[in-house]
Amino acid sequence: MKYSELVEVYRKLEATSKRLEKTHYLSEFLKKTGASDIEEVMLLLTGRVFPAWDERKIGVASRMMIKALAKATGDSPEAVEKSWKKTGDLGDTAELLISKKKQRTLFSSELTVSKVFNNIQKLAELTGEGTVEKKAQLIAELLTSAKPIEAKYITRTVLEELRVGLGDGTIRDAIVWVFFSKEIGLKYDEKENDLVLQENSREEFNKYINLVQSAYDVANDFAAVAKTIREKGEKGLEKTGLTAGRPVKVMLAQKVKDVKEGFETVGKPAALEFKYDGVRMQIHRKGDKIVVYTRRLEEVTKQFPEVVSYVRSNVKSKDFILDSEAVGFDPKTGKYLPFQKISQRVRRKYDIEKMAKEFPVEVNIFDIIQYEGESMINKPFNERRKIIEKIVKLEKRKIQCAEQLVTSDEKKADAFYKKSLAAGNEGIMMKSLEAPYKPGSRVGYMIKLKPVMKELDLVIVGAEWGTGKRSEWLSSFVLACRDEETGEFLEIGKVGTGIKEKKEEGVSFDELTEMIKPLVTSEKGKEVRIKPEIVIEVTYEEIQKSPSYSSGYALRFPRLSRLRDDRAPEECSSLEMVKEFYRKQ
Repeated sequence: MKYSELVEVYRKLEATSKRLEKTHYLSEFLKKTGASDIEEVMLLLTGRVFPAWDERKIGVASRMMIKALAKATGDSPEAVEKSWKKTGDLGDTAELLISKKKQRTLFSSELTVSKVFNNIQKLAELTGEGTVEKKAQLIAELLTSAKPIEAKYITRTVLEELRVGLGDGTIRDAIVWVFFSKEIGLKYDEKENDLVLQENSREEFNKYINLVQSAYDVANDFAAVAKTIREKGEKGLEKTGLTAGRPVKVMLAQKVKDVKEGFETVGKPAALEFKYDGVRMQIHRKGDKIVVYTRRLEEVTKQFPEVVSYVRSNVKSKDFILDSEAVGFDPKTGKYLPFQKISQRVRRKYDIEKMAKEFPVEVNIFDIIQYEGESMINKPFNERRKIIEKIVKLEKRKIQCAEQLVTSDEKKADAFYKKSLAAGNEGIMMKSLEAPYKPGSRVGYMIKLKPVMKELDLVIVGAEWGTGKRSEWLSSFVLACRDEETGEFLEIGKVGTGIKEKKEEGVSFDELTEMIKPLVTSEKGKEVRIKPEIVIEVTYEEIQKSPSYSSGYALRFPRLSRLRDDRAPEECSSLEMVKEFYRKQ
């Protein structure tokens, strides 16, 4: 397939904000996509060349992209950077410079999807001496053959900043439109921008939406879902199974303000569990191989060797996927440590044994997703809990089942909540006993209750260089929530309080500045735009409606509470959550 065909659909998607219109453009394009191209196309449509769970990273920042553009155009890196500061977007800069490039290549050929996909994948595989030069050359090879508009999207894909407004829901719906429209009797009215369904087919339509969503929740990869339908049809989709070693999106919890609201949401009786202030861990075992992932689906097996040891010795099975929380504790006092202490270990690539001694962890198992080759996600929670209790050999300060109370009594629940807080935990979880495990979903099967309700997990998307003694630091950080329908990050305010002068005192200006520098996508004067990657927890006094921010809302007196290294940007607070919090004020 020609890359220009994919670029044309990028252009159409970027030009509209209407979800049905996006779904139509995408479905029409996928109908023309051949079996040999479907996996590569599906990944590129999400701005990736690897599935979300794959640990390989493209690893190209703005500076390297500038170098590659200079190679491809014959301009100096300084000229490329000057153009970038004018356009504010390296993709737009690439389009502009390629349109008037000085170097003309005699033997450049028309780009294919496979050529673009393979060159970008190779970027992740390069290591050792001369890596920067080799990466720049691979990118320049694509840009040299690219048309100006193609260069724009190649650049954005390499920087993992595609921004065509495609959310998971739109991709899911497009797959249903492509593969099951005949069964549903589905048509799209372009003039009215409306979906037309045959009479009494709404239930059938929802069936296929749920079927594709369930397969995606398990596979965590739309490319794999589309390929399965192409090759095996609806039956293949129904058989999409979990595989130990391939991470699954974790089930997420809604927030409630008190025990009463918790019972109203999950029902009575409910299972109450301590909500630990640690690192969410998904632990996979297949035979002798044990792999550990964070909730961001990052592999951290090497960073937590003791977790592997505890699981190998204390879990009586060789084929499972466990959901757990690793909580740090002080080896001298035995008291639990706050998340920020233990989160240092997630990023650590060296001195791992030393860190493990300074900040050891206790693994608290609270769910099981697969057991002995069988998926547990449709089993009720109380059955899943029984399996955990059967196979986990408890060992204090090494491996435990999450402390639990099953009750219908609000007074007992409130006492359990206070007991958890006294132990140094964040609060409690409340779970429906009969509910399945829903990967990636914030359904009403599981809620969390914490003392501070007014908090959001938000992504930093911009900042300003400081003045005076802070001139070398970034400050006034622009915050965004996420529109789950489009996948876009929408601004909701700025934060400058809660950040410390010195790193040892908490999250500091210099620490955030160093984290942000490689993520800068544009710079105008003192203002910089940032690739949405860093998630922070923010407390606030009130949510107000505001025309000043793209979300339509603003936070009153926001304050940075802590870094959330364990959160992927896609897991930050949604616009719908912001609206719900606003309504409940």
